[in-house]
Amino acid sequence: MAEDAIKEQVYTIPLRAVKAAPRWKRANRAITLIKKYLVRHMKTEPSQIKIDKTINEKVWERGSEKPPSSIRIRAAKFEDGEVQAELA
Repeated sequence: MAEDAIKEQVYTIPLRAVKAAPRWKRANRAITLIKKYLVRHMKTEPSQIKIDKTINEKVWERGSEKPPSSIRIRAAKFEDGEVQAELA
């Protein structure tokens, strides 16, 4: 991903909690859960997380009602605290 990253990790993020949301909000909830997971595991602020469009496309590929039950991503944290995430 990047050579100047201080931490790089591959995560499998469970998205089972999106089933608790109304069907038309599930993909939006999945993106929110991905960000919350990265905040917790990469120890950074929510405003410093950059999600690649490939993750967004993967979550939305079957529409807003049927996001995947889990997703595998690669996240890299940089010196300034910014976290970049892309599909693994």
